[in-house]
Order: sequence, then C-alpha cells, then structure tokens
Amino acid sequence: MKLTWYGHSAFRVEVGGAKILIDPFLAGNPSWNGGWEQAAEGVTHVLLTHGHNDHIGDAEAVLKKTGAMLVANFEICMFLVGKGVSQDRINPGNTGGTVDCGGFTTTFVQASHSSSVGGEGGQNTYLGNPLGLVMHFPEDRTLYHMGDTDIFSDMALIHELHEPAVGLVPVGDRFTMGGAVAALACRRFFKFEAVVPCHFGTFPIIDQSAEKFLSGMEGSGTRVLTPKVGEPFEP
Repeated sequence: MKLTWYGHSAFRVEVGGAKILIDPFLAGNPSWNGGWEQAAEGVTHVLLTHGHNDHIGDAEAVLKKTGAMLVANFEICMFLVGKGVSQDRINPGNTGGTVDCGGFTTTFVQASHSSSVGGEGGQNTYLGNPLGLVMHFPEDRTLYHMGDTDIFSDMALIHELHEPAVGLVPVGDRFTMGGAVAALACRRFFKFEAVVPCHFGTFPIIDQSAEKFLSGMEGSGTRVLTPKVGEPFEP
C-alpha cells in the first residue's frame, strides 16, 4: 500500500492495480499547489466521503478526464451525473452498505457531520449522508478514511466488523473532532497499526498542526505518521 497526502482530507491510495483518489480537493487546496492533473494520473477510482466543496473538490474534472469509477453516496453520484459524469461509471451506496469496486470493496460507515454543496446566491444543495469509507483489499491491510466526523461510540462496532489497520483521521477541530478527541477515538475504539492525521492546517479557522493529536497518541503503540504533502509513503 502506497499513500500520498495532498493536504486537508485528500489522499491517493495505490494498492495492486487500483489507484484511488479520496476527497480530491486539489486545485483550490491551500496546502497543495500542484493542481489536480498530477494527482489524478492513472486514477481508477474516486471515493468521496461527503458533499462539501473541500471534499468533492475536483472530482468532476478528474472523473471526466480519467473515466474512473465514482464511489459515493447516491445523492453525490447523481449530482455529479447531472454535471456530465458518466452514469455508467458510478457505484453508489449508503450507510452500512458494501460495494464491489473491482479488486477491492468499500463499506460506507457512519460519520457525524453534514453534507451539502454551495451554489449561487448562497443556496446549498443537500447531498445525502456524510460517510466514512472502509476499504478492504484482498492482499493488503484494511484502510479506514473517517471522513469529517466527531467521535461516536459506534466506532467500536466499525472496529469489530472491519478491524481496520490503517486510519486516516480528521484532527483539525471546529468542523471535525479536535486532536485530543481524535486520539481518544483511536485509542479507545481501534487497534490501528498506523494512523495519519488530516483535515488540519488548510484554513486559518481550523487547527494549524496535529500536535494535540500527536500528544494524545503518545504511548499508544500505534505508529502516527505525519507525511509531507505530495510525497508518497507506506503506512
């Protein structure tokens, strides 16, 4: 498994023949100045946790350029079909469901957040339930992208059902759980081999570092990785 973090919640995941972009907020991402084309090279799948602009990001452009499979809730899939994304390349689901993505599966799990996209005149379009994404790879470890979320006790069930080994964890506070609470979630409910904090430092109104999370994870036995933006790494 090879991961690349592009800042905020945007990740590229490469496992076997799958090249996956999760929440590809790239062109407008203050933490990443490389546009979306490089990150999208060879992409086979685009996975979206929810509908906010800083998560859908460049999904429309990437999907139209690459012909990748879109994996998201039904509302997001149909919203992007309305923008010209091929309906033949969508793979919709919702909370509790599992979809075959060809070479791996994705299970949609609970996230405690909201989901909409802004439009003209300040009007928001509702885009279904926010989700976390659990990716099962037959010959590699299970990866859990929490999406934007607070802590919730049913994280214990996510661990029991899926036993994710690698976690991508929001820690920036205000719109998600903060670092100390995120560390509590990881320590109390999971047995991760490795975790990667995300959703921090992008905008001035959220925490600018992952220090609270790092402090909270000390002594946990879990490897905490803080990769450089745009540099591939193995978790």
